[in-house]
Amino acid sequence: MNLENKYIQQRIEKADTLRELGINPYDNESKRNTTMAQYIDVNSDVADMEDRRDEKRTFTVAGRIKFFRIMGKASFLKIEDESGMLQIYVARDNLPEGFYNNVFKKNFEVGDIIEVSGYPFVTNQGELSLHVSTLKLLTKAVSPLPEKFHGITDKELRYRQRYLDLIMNAEVRRTFHIRSKVISLTRRFFEEKGFLEVETPMMHPIAGGANAKPFVTHHNALSIDRYLRIAPELYLKRLIVGGFEAVFEINRNFRNEGMDATHNPEFTSIEFYWAYKTYKDLIAVTKEYIAYLFDHLNLPTVLPYGEIEVDYADFREIPLIDSLSEIGGVPKEIVNDKEKIIAYLKKHNVEVNEAMNLGQLQGELFDEYVEEKLINPTFITMYPVEISPLARRNNENPALTDRFELFIAGREIANAFSELNDPLDQLARFEGQMAAKESGGDEEAHEMDADFINALSYGMAPTAGQGIGMDRLVMLLTNEHSIRDVLLFPAMKPLQTETEKEENEL
Repeated sequence: MNLENKYIQQRIEKADTLRELGINPYDNESKRNTTMAQYIDVNSDVADMEDRRDEKRTFTVAGRIKFFRIMGKASFLKIEDESGMLQIYVARDNLPEGFYNNVFKKNFEVGDIIEVSGYPFVTNQGELSLHVSTLKLLTKAVSPLPEKFHGITDKELRYRQRYLDLIMNAEVRRTFHIRSKVISLTRRFFEEKGFLEVETPMMHPIAGGANAKPFVTHHNALSIDRYLRIAPELYLKRLIVGGFEAVFEINRNFRNEGMDATHNPEFTSIEFYWAYKTYKDLIAVTKEYIAYLFDHLNLPTVLPYGEIEVDYADFREIPLIDSLSEIGGVPKEIVNDKEKIIAYLKKHNVEVNEAMNLGQLQGELFDEYVEEKLINPTFITMYPVEISPLARRNNENPALTDRFELFIAGREIANAFSELNDPLDQLARFEGQMAAKESGGDEEAHEMDADFINALSYGMAPTAGQGIGMDRLVMLLTNEHSIRDVLLFPAMKPLQTETEKEENEL
C-alpha cells in the first residue's frame, strides 16, 4: 500500500471521519442471512406481482460495492459477494436523518464492504433489486479498485495480487471453484473405489520418486539436509509392502526446474497405488475417472481448448516406439538405432546430448515430434526401461516397461505403470541411474534409495500406480493455457527495485 497515494490518503481520511462520527469503519458484527444468489432465487416471483415488490419480505445481504451512482435523494449501487451481484436502492428518506447526506454520500465508495437490509422489488428496467431500509459499513477499503469494471488486463498484476484479481474478475473465481470441485470429486471417486487416503512426508532424506532436480532445505536440529519431495511414490509403495492394498494421496510436489506455461516449482498431483492390478487396469480406471468428473461437473464430452476441440470420449492407445513413426513421422529404420537418432536430430537442428542412451533418445524424439500432436486423450504405452526406473519390465520385451502416459491437447496429464517389485532389478536400475548421472548423461537421474530396496526385499504384491497432474487437468477443463491461471498463488520472479531497474538500464 502506497501511503503517499492521494486517493489512499483521501480514503484514510474518510475512515477517520467515520470514527469521529462514532462509526467503526471495520465493524466485526454482521447479521447477513442471505447470499446474492439465494436472494435472486427466492425472489424470482416478485416480477409477477401486481406492484412488482413485496415489502413483507425482509432480507439482509452483505458484499463489496462494485458500482455507485448517486441521483440526488437516492442512489443505486451494485454489491457483490462470492455468489453473485445484486443491485440495491438507497433512498435518503428511508435512512436516519442526516445519514444519507453526511455519512453515506460523503464516506461510502466503490470497494467498501457493506451490509444492507430491505425488501425485494423490480425496477422499471426489469432488474430484481433490494430496497434498502438499513445500511451499515462493515469494511472501509483504503486502496481504490482499478478503474476497469470488468477486470484487470495486466496478467503480471493479476498473478502478484491475486486478491485483486479475484475482486475484479468473477470468471477467475469460477475457475478456482471448478478447481476445488475437481479436487473434491477426485477424492470422492477414489474413496468410492475403496482407496484409503494417506499422508506421506514432504521432506525426504533422499530426492526420489521421479527424475527431477530437488529443492534442498536444512534441518537445524539434526544438522542434515532434506529434500522437498519430488513425488510421494516410494513412500506410497512402502505402504503397499506393509499391507495396504489401495492408497492415494493428493498433495504438493516440488521440482527445482524452470517455469513455463505448464510448469510451476510446486504443483498438485494425486498418486494412487493399487495392489493386484496392472497398468492396463489403470487405463480402464482413468477412463472411468474422467467420465466421473465430466458427469459431476455437468460438462459436455467435447470441450474447446484454445483453437482446438478435445473429445474426452475418444480414447486411443499406442506404444511409444510405434508413435514415433505413426504420429511423429520419424523414419522407422532409425527409431531403434542410437547413432541414427542423434544424426536425425542434428539434421533437424534439434539440440541433443550425445551421452544419452537409446531409451533417452527415443524419449527426445517423442517430445520433439509426437507430444504436441496428441489432441484427444491418448495413452502412450510401453516406455523404454532407461527412462522408466521404477516401472516393471514387459514380459515379452524386457527393454520396455508396462507403463503409460496420458496426453491430452498435446500435454502430459498422467503417468502410470505396473510397479517394479523385484528388489534386485530395482537395485540395478538405481545403479544405472547413478551411473548416468555421474557420466553427465542425466543430471536429473534417480538417487539410490537403499531403504526402499530393503522394503521391496520383504515382498510387494503385484501393484499398479499412477500420478495425475491436477493443475494441468484443471487447465484443460477451464480452457486456461497457463498453469498460473489455475494456481491461486503461482511462483513469480521478485519485483525489481527502482535502483535495480536503473542499474539494468545502464
